[in-house]
Amino acid sequence: MKEILRTTDPLDITFATALLKGEGIRYFSFGEHMAAMEGSTGVFPRRLMVADEDEFIAAVVLRDNGIDSGLDT
Repeated sequence: MKEILRTTDPLDITFATALLKGEGIRYFSFGEHMAAMEGSTGVFPRRLMVADEDEFIAAVVLRDNGIDSGLDT
């Protein structure tokens, strides 16, 4: 699995997951429970992961819709 998004903004996660779902790209979200435990103050980032073979197209979909990955490239 490859990480394609890391953010503390829950709206970015919601938008990104909707985009990926619309493209038929399966994803897995990490950090949602930790964010809920810390009160959603934005201390712990949430992450979206996709299968290795979907990494390129998922990154293109997010970039084309103005979502910054938050990852060092």
